[in-house]
Amino acid sequence: MAQTLLPSRPPSPEKLPMTPDKIRNIAIIAHVDHGKTTLVDGLLRSSGNFRENQAIAERAMDSMDLEKEKGITIKAKNTSVHWNDHIINIVDTPGHADFGGEVERVMKMVDGVMLVVDAYDGPQAQTRFVLKKALQQGIKPIVLINKMDRPNIEPQKVHDKVLELFLELDATEEQFNAAFLYGSARAGWVSDKPDGEQHDMTFLLGKIVEHIPAPKAEVEGSFEMLVSNIDWDNFVGRVAIGKVTRGSVKLGDRVFLLGKTPEEKAKPVKVTKVFQYTTLTTGESVEGTAGDIVGISGFEDVDIGQTVAGAADAPALPFVAIDPPTIVMQFAVNDGPLAGREGDHVTSRKIRDRLDREQKMNVTISVKDTDTAGIFDVSARGSMQIAVLVEQMRREGFEVLVSRPMVIMKRIDDVLCEPFETLYVDVPDEYLGNVMKSISERKGKIEDMNAHSGRTSLQAYVPTRGLIGFEFDLMNQTSGHGIHSHLFKEYAPHAGPMQTRSTGTLVSTEGGEATSYALDTIQIRGKLFIGPGELVYDGMLIGENPRADDLPVNPTRSKNLTNFREAGGTKAIALSPPVRFSLERAIEYIAPDELAECTPKSIRLRKRILDSSQRQREKKKTEAQLEGAAA
Repeated sequence: MAQTLLPSRPPSPEKLPMTPDKIRNIAIIAHVDHGKTTLVDGLLRSSGNFRENQAIAERAMDSMDLEKEKGITIKAKNTSVHWNDHIINIVDTPGHADFGGEVERVMKMVDGVMLVVDAYDGPQAQTRFVLKKALQQGIKPIVLINKMDRPNIEPQKVHDKVLELFLELDATEEQFNAAFLYGSARAGWVSDKPDGEQHDMTFLLGKIVEHIPAPKAEVEGSFEMLVSNIDWDNFVGRVAIGKVTRGSVKLGDRVFLLGKTPEEKAKPVKVTKVFQYTTLTTGESVEGTAGDIVGISGFEDVDIGQTVAGAADAPALPFVAIDPPTIVMQFAVNDGPLAGREGDHVTSRKIRDRLDREQKMNVTISVKDTDTAGIFDVSARGSMQIAVLVEQMRREGFEVLVSRPMVIMKRIDDVLCEPFETLYVDVPDEYLGNVMKSISERKGKIEDMNAHSGRTSLQAYVPTRGLIGFEFDLMNQTSGHGIHSHLFKEYAPHAGPMQTRSTGTLVSTEGGEATSYALDTIQIRGKLFIGPGELVYDGMLIGENPRADDLPVNPTRSKNLTNFREAGGTKAIALSPPVRFSLERAIEYIAPDELAECTPKSIRLRKRILDSSQRQREKKKTEAQLEGAAA
């Protein structure tokens, strides 16, 4: 926790004029790790909204534990700063494409965006994605070229690249003539020129007020608000967050939640609380006025994209179109021998209720029942998005089985099609050959190459399923020096069969406690995933076989004790450290006939069918079906 001395708090929000011309609503958008959240920290510190002795955490807007651990923004969150006589509502958005739905839905809340671009890296793939969504909504941008204190920066070149990006994305003349600023969010300074005078962050607040238009909102008239986000309050339940586009709302008002379809009747709702998002706190407000971003409670059930209005017959407000999911994974009840030992929520009903809750909070996730009880199909933008959901569920006490990510296929004009993505890779020149070979094995086609300062940038056209596990391979092939990002492009004809994994596994044939004696003989066969003393069961993956087939092993075997002493004495057992999988790596590693068992304390890999004889029968049955189809 970093302690910072800050100016005293300004007058409370109730005393400030709340007319739309004094309000600015802006979203901060950028690629991962280009400094969005650090910039919001700087704006909050410079606004004078904290006590002099108040301690503020670094990256204060990253409130989730996972966000702090991974160093990325996962959920879009809003706050506001009160500067001079203006209220500036700021929405911090994720930079990763898997969480693009968070960006898409907040575009209805804001009237401007601040595009943050690294002064060395320039605009990246996800920059293109989020900026495209903003420009399509007619939102006016401001560009901040950040990290000007980095070595080897090229601000003028980055400036030109941003303008080229505006042209590619069909920006209007007004959007193309966006204001450019230069600065360092971490160092806390901003300038209007690359080598101009350095100002503090209040200079940036002034530029936001100057260049971002006031919200288009009608002060008079019946209340109207589009729900763009949903929060949860322990006292009043669900809180609908959005920008008030007309009228005002206050405690005790009777409003209507319009149906999702024209046929569905509007539901009357009594407003139990009105929230304002000030600095890093959520405060109760007397009234939410036109143009401001507020939260209102009193709903039994409300979804993102619904309209809240003062009249039951009011027309529904249009919601931004959300790109469809491209990845599906199966969630199932943990039916293994070790089920229920670590988690509190292990039933299918609890898992389904949790997935339904996530579906309501996240517009890009959809959940469907399958033909088998206790198994659910969860669709999303990417495997990382689902991995974050599984990690959250683990920390909440759930036990769940998850499958390898599978792409969602479509039939277009009677042709089987799959999703393809544009892959951007930047690697040192000495690793280029291995990376290009890996892309080729994943059915990718190189579209563009550029060499610069000992590194090469690649652009490739790759099936989405070819990117599953690519990040781990790239990290190994480049000793951690490779950088990549990807962006969904289109559905195109299926690219043909692709080998997901070149190795097999070591599969336990017994249940019990693994022994050092057994593991010492097994480690000759391949890499181990477990250590001595760990519980195993029949069908659990305990290691990797370098060959492509699965090898049955018994990790619980113990040494027979006799009265005879061994010639030469007892050999000391030296076991290699086991390979430990992160959740993301486990999900990408498993084959289609395997599952990852995720519990609050453990991540285990296992076969879908635990019984070895039943697995053999199913394998022969599948082979017979394939031979019949070929004939």
